[in-house]
Amino acid sequence: MLLGALLAGASRAEADLTAFLGSNTTPTNRPVRGLAVGMSLLLLGLEFEYSDTSADESGNARRHAGMFNVLAQTPTLFGLQFYATVGGGVYREEGAELLENSAATNTGGGVKVGLIGPLRMRFDYRVFQLRGESSPNKTHHRFYTGVNLAF
Repeated sequence: MLLGALLAGASRAEADLTAFLGSNTTPTNRPVRGLAVGMSLLLLGLEFEYSDTSADESGNARRHAGMFNVLAQTPTLFGLQFYATVGGGVYREEGAELLENSAATNTGGGVKVGLIGPLRMRFDYRVFQLRGESSPNKTHHRFYTGVNLAF
């Protein structure tokens, strides 16, 4: 009976994949695109994200970033699942007078909105803290909207 109770109470792990487009607003609005893949169990999840922020005409460098994040999330209610995230990883900035590889951390949150079946929209806000020495802007803000597929 104990084994049956444990198995009956086990929660199914869920995974999802997000393709996103957005804007890095520091120091100017620049397009950002990326992919995220995550797995969650109950209220906690893990996610890996790759993003690419474009350079601009005023000399702001292009940035590639790979981040590992932990998510704390609510159960899905009325098609909405809210989450908060914290994580870290590495980034590479490439500009006319800048080439840097270093570490970064990020915090943020958002919501996944159910559309139909496993298809959802994802709205996300993050604050990145760059640890490198060369970047003139250490704090970056990013907003994005993505298509999320749960499986």
